[in-house]
Parts: sequence; C-alpha cells; structure tokens
Amino acid sequence: MTKADLIEEVSRVVEMTRKESEVIVEAIFDSIVRSLRGGDKIEIRGFGSFRTRQRQPRIGRNPKTGARVEVPAKKIPYFKPSKELKDVVNSSVTPAAPVAPTPDETPAP
Repeated sequence: MTKADLIEEVSRVVEMTRKESEVIVEAIFDSIVRSLRGGDKIEIRGFGSFRTRQRQPRIGRNPKTGARVEVPAKKIPYFKPSKELKDVVNSSVTPAAPVAPTPDETPAP
C-alpha cells in the first residue's frame, strides 16, 4: 500500500474529500516524524511503537574501490509491532489445509 492508497482508503472510510484525507494523513506522519526527531517514543496500542536507535560510528568499505570509509554515528527509526498486530497478521496468512478429494471426485486413470 502506498501513501496515495492510504489517503484514498481514509477518504472512502470517513467519507471526506481526498484533499481533507490527505491533510489528516500528512498530519499523522508529520507528528510521528517530529516526535522521533525530538527523541520521543510513539506508542499506538494494538499497533506498535516507533522509536529511534543509536548506531555507533564504524569503519565501512566502499564496495566499488574497497577503500575504507568512516561511517558516522547516527540515529535510525525503528518500528516494533505489537503482539496484537503480529497475531492478526499471522492468523490471516495461515494456509488452509488441503482438502482430500472424496471418492466421487477422484480422477479416472
């Protein structure tokens, strides 16, 4: 699902114009980004939590030349899904058990 798809879905569900839905989706994303930049943790019960993790500086390699490159320390965003979200996702992905054909449906040799 893309951001445009999400805007369309919000527009359809709450029966608003696409422009109004776009404002809502943008406001949510902006709030999440602003909180993460400020070092806050965002927790949405039943969905998951967003936070940042600190990466230490390290020495990397340029894959083309093999030269050593210093990679500076940085913060990266991290999402941890809730148990409820994991359960919902996993329950819908469970494949159905194969059904054995009845004697009437058995193909003729």
